[in-house]
Amino acid sequence: MIRKVKGTRDILPPDSRLWAGVEAEALRIFSSFGYDEIRLPVLEPTDLFVRSVGEGTDIVSKEMYTFSDPKGRSLTLRPEGTAGVARAYIENGLGQRPQPLRLAYMGPMFRYEKMQRGRYRQFSQIGIELLGSSTPEADVEVILALHTFLAVLGFDDLVIVLNNLGDPEDRQRYIALLKKELAPHRERLCGDCQRRWDENPLRILDCKVPSCREIVEDTTPVAEAASAESRAHVDAVELELADLGITVRRAPRLVRGLDYYLRTVFEVISPELGENTVLCGGGRYDRLIADLGGPQVPGIGFAIGEDRLIEVLPAAARDRFLGERAVVLLPVAEGAAAVALGLARDLALAGIRAEVEVTGRSLRAGLKWAAKLGARAVVILGEDELAAGEAALRHMDAGEQERVPLERLREALVP
Repeated sequence: MIRKVKGTRDILPPDSRLWAGVEAEALRIFSSFGYDEIRLPVLEPTDLFVRSVGEGTDIVSKEMYTFSDPKGRSLTLRPEGTAGVARAYIENGLGQRPQPLRLAYMGPMFRYEKMQRGRYRQFSQIGIELLGSSTPEADVEVILALHTFLAVLGFDDLVIVLNNLGDPEDRQRYIALLKKELAPHRERLCGDCQRRWDENPLRILDCKVPSCREIVEDTTPVAEAASAESRAHVDAVELELADLGITVRRAPRLVRGLDYYLRTVFEVISPELGENTVLCGGGRYDRLIADLGGPQVPGIGFAIGEDRLIEVLPAAARDRFLGERAVVLLPVAEGAAAVALGLARDLALAGIRAEVEVTGRSLRAGLKWAAKLGARAVVILGEDELAAGEAALRHMDAGEQERVPLERLREALVP
């Protein structure tokens, strides 16, 4: 038997209905804030991620699925979405459109990393990007849209943590200070952090190894090296969020795992998954598009880990997305199948989920099948019913049955 690739999974019904419900809700909420969906390629040139995400990041150095195509070009299965949005912005001349530009995306991403709860090598993200504004209000809008979406899903215990990375000029001063403070402890750092020491020292702050986390606990927070302008920006974001009733917690050593972030960075943590498991992360990236050869365009966005989101989805949202119970159409007379299929089309156009019995089951077997499906009603089409232009409508929960004219069937089945 051929099995799925390690780190991937099959999302089966009814869980697939949860996914569809969450994604539809995301597009509904984000479009209400003005974000239109952009659909990006799964395959991108490898250089896009090396130049944007950062050659010294774990994503680029250890986690990307990279290969050569038949012409020898290096291609990569996308590990994240923002770089692709930036590439699309430049390539399609999106700067000619009214600014700021609001974009939403969703779909599979790929990273070769150790699997754990809520983490897979093929995983899905839902994200938004706001391009063309450098104001604190843009940051606030993005976080507000995220907060609204999570609230609509029923979350009330998630924690938003926020930090100030400063600007790239601030970062060089901070890296020098960080290495000075870590120097006496360098030999105690893990193997990955030994490599990061020269390639990307800021990533040491992002290490999940307990001994490394203990060492960096006494280092100067990155925000303390930020310029006055950067501090004023992030302070304004926090203040305006508070005015909107959105509480954030400062996380002085939050750096995120992508090199393009500056100033505002944030994460959403689920108490159920634990402090070290991030449900969503994002931040500001004012120089990314210019670094990729485009114009100077500021931006901010986030990406939600959809696998993790659905794992901790509140019960009310689960019930809402899975709550629609089907109507079963049970043809048991000669020629009734065609009538049943026509009725199914009418019900589908009315937004009513209907399933037709198409294997030739008897009335008794068909009712058992409908019960196993959890159907809310069964429409029985027998000889007597068809002769009268009616259907026998059985309400499964109440155990009651009535005769309904076929032209009134849709009305009788509206929840």
